[in-house]
Amino acid sequence: MAKSVGLERSGRKRNLTIQLDEAIIQAAKELAARKGTSVSGLVTQTLAEMVEAEIRYQEAMRRAFKAMDEAKGLGGGGRTWTRQEINDERLKKWDRR
Repeated sequence: MAKSVGLERSGRKRNLTIQLDEAIIQAAKELAARKGTSVSGLVTQTLAEMVEAEIRYQEAMRRAFKAMDEAKGLGGGGRTWTRQEINDERLKKWDRR
């Protein structure tokens, strides 16, 4: 799954030390046992999913900005308005009511 979003797995593993409350550790051990894995496996899977989701989000955002930059005929004609012009236009609409 990680490869599909550009996260290469090197096969090398390193240790990571974390500190958790005893109650969390116990609950994690029970959850891992029910899922047939280890606490380390749970942590690995959860972190990998979070990282992959962030990579997908960033890529989607990059594509969206690129599409907006490349859009033609959608108001990008070079016209700019000042804040005062926008406010004046809104006031004109308000006065017509």
